Amino acid sequence: MSKKIILASSSPRRKELLTLAGVTFDIQVPDVDESLVAGESPKAMVKRLSLEKAVEVWRNFLNAKDSALVLAADTTVVNSRDEILGKPEHKKDAIDMIESLQGKPHRVYTGFALLEIEKGELLRKKNVTVETKVFIRALDPDEVKTYVDRGESLDKAGAYAAQGFGMTIIEKIEGSYTNVVGLPMAEVLEVLKSFGWKA
Repeated sequence: MSKKIILASSSPRRKELLTLAGVTFDIQVPDVDESLVAGESPKAMVKRLSLEKAVEVWRNFLNAKDSALVLAADTTVVNSRDEILGKPEHKKDAIDMIESLQGKPHRVYTGFALLEIEKGELLRKKNVTVETKVFIRALDPDEVKTYVDRGESLDKAGAYAAQGFGMTIIEKIEGSYTNVVGLPMAEVLEVLKSFGWKA
């Protein structure tokens, strides 16, 4: 029998992706400092943060009798100048972000960590980073404003949602689509299966 899975995330997109894939899970939300470490690359950052989130849930929400698989992830958007784009603070910020992305490829990195806990102890772990290249088509200012006015930009890193109306501004994606949404499902399912999970 597969161990119970704990998703260390409050992301509705990650919850939806796992549910669509037939994964049953509980949720525990970690509390970690997500600040960038000086000199750290975006790829290294998401890998580190995903592991820190998984470890925080293991140490603070599981006891000595618990056995579980703890899954955590962290996603970031990086523009063509290697700058990390977080969530916009307001509409003007969202417009500036999309204008900086349009017409140029950018990258989305997701790090995810899976811990196998047996009676409160760490049995094994896997920490993976997945990269996807995204191309936003050339947009005129009215198209950018119309998209931002729809309201889905403000809680999204990079100010767009690939799974929402944002699909209309994406020209193409090279790599995992679900990685752009927030969890690279092919890679996650492969690791889950290697840890004994069965659909």
